Order: sequence, then structure tokens, then C-alpha cells
Amino acid sequence: MGLLNDIVSMIGKKLGGDSQQSSLMEQAFSIINNPDTGGLSGLIEKFQKNGLEDVISSWIGKGANQAVSSDQISNTLGTEKIKEIAGKVGVSPNHISESLATILPQLIDKLTPDGKVPDDNILEKGLSALAGKYLNR
Repeated sequence: MGLLNDIVSMIGKKLGGDSQQSSLMEQAFSIINNPDTGGLSGLIEKFQKNGLEDVISSWIGKGANQAVSSDQISNTLGTEKIKEIAGKVGVSPNHISESLATILPQLIDKLTPDGKVPDDNILEKGLSALAGKYLNR
């Protein structure tokens, strides 16, 4: 699980270790692992449909990750989803959008080594193991 450990370490350094940040990470993993949206592939498609094809491609590719704004995150995921996550984490929707604008590029970059999107079944198992190991309180 070297890749998953790298992801946790990288994101943990960015966010710190309090329970609110842990809850935010849980929500980021659930966005990527959501079967209702088609997992990572479905999330990528959402970004592409919202005119962010170059942005999402940079996260998957081997080059530098392009930045995404909190407004672009809200528009892509939907304001209702952002509000739902904010309620679960206990922070403002704006804070969620800003945090996800930082987390998602790095997380998707690490989950797509060599510029390839992993099979959703493999990704789901890895994210579930990661969440169970590092995010359960």
C-alpha cells in the first residue's frame, strides 16, 4: 500500500491532524469513491463536462497540476453537495470548496500514477482500506 500511504502522508502534511480535517478527508475520499457518480471515472467526466478538461487532465497526467478555484469546485460538484459536505464537516461551504480545490488535484494526481486512471474496483478497495486504516476515529 505504498501509494496509499504516500497519499495520506502528503495530504496529512497539508491539512494537519485534527478531527475536522480528518472528516474533510473522509468526504474527499467519498467524492472520489461515490458509486452514484461513477467513482473516479465519473468525477473526471464531471470536470470534463464543466469545461475543465485541461485541468483534470493535468491532475491525471505526469506534468504539473493546474489550479482549480473554489467556484469551479462548487460548480462541478454542485452547491447542494458542497453544503451537504459542509454540514457533515462542520465548516462553511466556502471553506469546503477552498479545501477541496487544494485536496482534489493532489489526491487525483496520486491516484493516477503514470497518467492512468485505475480500474474503479481496485481504486474502491484501496480507498476503503485507506479510510479504514487512517480515518476511523
